[in-house]
Amino acid sequence: MKKTILTLSILCAFSGLAYADGNAFTPLNFNDTAYGTTSNTNTNAAVNTVPDGEAIGNGNIQNAIQQLDNAQIDIRNELLNTKTKYADIDAQYKLVKTERAALKKQVRSVERRIKEIDKAKEKIRKNMI
Repeated sequence: MKKTILTLSILCAFSGLAYADGNAFTPLNFNDTAYGTTSNTNTNAAVNTVPDGEAIGNGNIQNAIQQLDNAQIDIRNELLNTKTKYADIDAQYKLVKTERAALKKQVRSVERRIKEIDKAKEKIRKNMI
């Protein structure tokens, strides 16, 4: 449990460093004119653009990746909180379980004492007659 918490805290601490420069992904826009062919310009332009006319790999994809990373970190934090709650409840359960076992032993010993007293009373009654 401690190793998991340590690993998650280190992961969370250094996750922001990956985007420290502000631009983690640089889009590559290839232009066919540099290769001397003009017949494939229209097809490559259609392949390298999205319906909004923006180049693939633009800020929208970077933003989506960053949102997914943030969502993953939030879910991991939620998992960590849930595991902590589980550990607390598990400790309480074990405590209640041991208390229950101790009380069960105490009930048995009290019942035995009552039976012994009843037997002693019966012996005394038999001796009186």
